[in-house]
Amino acid sequence: MNENVIIGREFRLASRPDGEPTLDDFELAETRVPDPGEGQILVRNTWMSVDPYMRGRMDDAESYIPPFELGAPLDGGAIGEVVASRAEGIPVGATVSHFLGWREYALLDAASAVVVDTGLARPQDYLGALGTTGLTAYLAVTEIARVKEGDVVFVSAAAGAVGSVAGQLARQYGAVRVIGSAGGPEKGRTLVETFGFDAAIDYRAGSLPDRLAEAAPEGIDVYIDNVGGGHLEAAIDAFNDHGRAALVGMVGEYNAPVPGPRNLYVAVKKRLTLRGVLVSDHLDRFPEYIGKAAGWLADGTLHTEETVVDGFERAPEAFLGVLKGANTGKMLVRHTTNGN
Repeated sequence: MNENVIIGREFRLASRPDGEPTLDDFELAETRVPDPGEGQILVRNTWMSVDPYMRGRMDDAESYIPPFELGAPLDGGAIGEVVASRAEGIPVGATVSHFLGWREYALLDAASAVVVDTGLARPQDYLGALGTTGLTAYLAVTEIARVKEGDVVFVSAAAGAVGSVAGQLARQYGAVRVIGSAGGPEKGRTLVETFGFDAAIDYRAGSLPDRLAEAAPEGIDVYIDNVGGGHLEAAIDAFNDHGRAALVGMVGEYNAPVPGPRNLYVAVKKRLTLRGVLVSDHLDRFPEYIGKAAGWLADGTLHTEETVVDGFERAPEAFLGVLKGANTGKMLVRHTTNGN
């Protein structure tokens, strides 16, 4: 390291929200960045992911991942450049993926970082299509709900990061018809014209069950659920016997959980499989997935979109936006140099 002291900014949890989060729940603070110790690296973050699941971590509740601590830095997926290293195998200048986002500089053990190949794909792709987002969609389609030849597939939040990839993969793995729901006509056009869905449902316009029945008059076989609530209820009614649902997330309930679905007994009569998926259970599948997905990205089989918010200081704004569906594809924060 040089003799200059590095001061970095980080976001901390200022308060736990009651319902919908606000900017006041975040605190931007400055902190002295220490030099790396033996086996450690110092990373200047360049890209940061903000994701719906982070809303649950703002609550002090037990879950599959620990909650954020009040007054402590938040964390999440990030990509950055190694600016100092005392770790064999990770040189200065390497691009790495890690989990200490929400800060400009990350000091971490080398074992907690993964060197990514920027010759294979863009750095930000390792937070999206080649990251946990893409792997989640792949697992939902190939293992959790197991799309088969001839299936009719319904995807909620289909213009989002996971949904847009899941819909394309469903087609690749044999779906005869892919239907997506999204908010607004512009996103609906993107689903059909950009992501190759057969039909788009604007959940803000009219009855979702009626619209789904029109789009899938013979019912659906697979549902990729990113919303929960009324979407899951509509899917259960639309399912054919022995339908399969991959329960990825329920962004519609993160701020205000709702009871239901009210028609759950239909799942018994139809012998449905409703199975949750946590990507953290399947991280060993990353090499398999990247080996396939990198080729799909390169040849255009898999198309991705991203919504980029420039400026580290706007990270909370980007996060609140993703909870409201402001993004098409992956929501990313691009860091800008602060002069340190």
